[in-house]
Amino acid sequence: MLVAIGIVILPVQFSRDAGICVFSIRQKPGMRLVVNSLMQRFKPPGWFSLSLLLSICGLAAAQSPVKSGNAGQVEFWLTDPVHAVLFKKQTPLVFRDGVVKAELPTTIRVDETKTYQPIDGFGYTLTGGSAQLIDQMEATARTALLTELFSTAGKGIGVSYLRISIGASDLDERVFSYDDLPVGATDPTLAKFSLAPDEQHLIPVLKQILAINPAIKILGSPWSPPVWMKSNGNAKGGSLKLEYYDVYAQYFVRYIQGMKKAGIPIDAITIQNEPLHPGNNPSLLMLPAEQALFIRKSLGPAFKKAGLKTKIILYDHNADRPNYPLSVLADPEARKYVDGSAFHLYGGPISALSEVHKAYPDKNIYFTEQWIGAPGNLKGDLNWHVRELIIGATRNWSRTVLEWNLAADPEQKPHTPGGCDQCLGALTIRGNTVKRNPAYYIVALAAKFVRPGSVRIESNLPASLPNVAFKTPDGKTVVIALNDSPSAQPVRIISKDRHAQFTLASGAVGTLVW
Repeated sequence: MLVAIGIVILPVQFSRDAGICVFSIRQKPGMRLVVNSLMQRFKPPGWFSLSLLLSICGLAAAQSPVKSGNAGQVEFWLTDPVHAVLFKKQTPLVFRDGVVKAELPTTIRVDETKTYQPIDGFGYTLTGGSAQLIDQMEATARTALLTELFSTAGKGIGVSYLRISIGASDLDERVFSYDDLPVGATDPTLAKFSLAPDEQHLIPVLKQILAINPAIKILGSPWSPPVWMKSNGNAKGGSLKLEYYDVYAQYFVRYIQGMKKAGIPIDAITIQNEPLHPGNNPSLLMLPAEQALFIRKSLGPAFKKAGLKTKIILYDHNADRPNYPLSVLADPEARKYVDGSAFHLYGGPISALSEVHKAYPDKNIYFTEQWIGAPGNLKGDLNWHVRELIIGATRNWSRTVLEWNLAADPEQKPHTPGGCDQCLGALTIRGNTVKRNPAYYIVALAAKFVRPGSVRIESNLPASLPNVAFKTPDGKTVVIALNDSPSAQPVRIISKDRHAQFTLASGAVGTLVW
């Protein structure tokens, strides 16, 4: 359209964005007149004079000029379970300069000068059952799915961290270790050690993932040692016999070396999945004093002698027992080998992670598992997991947020006898058909944008608006915000001298990137 200014005729472009009328004078790139719309759905006819436009829209350029180009835009992704908006890109928000005169209670103020912990990634546990289902897909379907999961391009959600089991977890179709023997036999030299059980499905899938994202970090966690090392000779429960501490340490060394030889780098290991839960199949009871002794006497020295850089992470259980990692870290000989502590949240408050961080700020914090029970409830699951984990865990110093099982079939299989039969995967896979469940979206809304090497930065916490902010390695800012109130809320983001505003429905999550 054309607008007369003096004797000069200038073409002006009209656009509507979140209730704001924008008129761009094309002859002068970077110069914009921003006006406040009186009508949310204002639709201009084909031709307007400048005076008519101003009478409708009240010129506001003097107070709030918008930066030119993409520098003034905020990328906005919405996940709204009530309105079935499943992690979809929205119309960009517009940053405006200037001081905001009218205060809004739901204002998030971002301060990138105050930084906290780095982020290693967001993801899942690639259980043996998950790998089996994915590996059994036809090649084209499998490649498309893995690209969607592990790439950030296009529709890719950018999963950046994986946990895998060392030996079987309860979400394998059978119990196994890498040194299974006839009843009564032992193998103190690990002569029978073999990664063959993982070579069928897990290792091939991991290789395909690494081809898509070579930088992905992998954490290994055992559910049980070989049964001949255990006090009860059973995959379920029991304790690690003292005489096998050194042998079991070598078992870890052989595992890491074997996976490396297979092309799978293991960035870190936890010593035992849920060491205070001996009722699973498989499982092991390992008390804090036992874990400290194992690290101090056997595992730490074995890693050092083998020249392994793989991180040793302790605990890997619920936030209701922060005394467990604190007890192990209180042992100076064990502590020197330990990178940090891992947590689940089936018990206790997420703030317990900060308790451990405060006591040992030089040791890292990781969040490594949280299930969703079948059949899942997107509204409730999204709210709890985003509030407590994506936001809560990272605001309490965690470098990772990992949901539990990546994939299961429609009957929540495979699982061991006595293993979890109600663990809903992030994906439900039947043949080549894939259904995306709550955990898929929970991880996606963070993983795609908060890339490894990002750093958490300061943001305030308005009532009913939990949020977290990050600065990415490429200099972008990411804010994830949840409307935890029963009604829609206007939300204002303030960063430096700029502000943007949008509305977030009850239970919805916004991911903002600029």
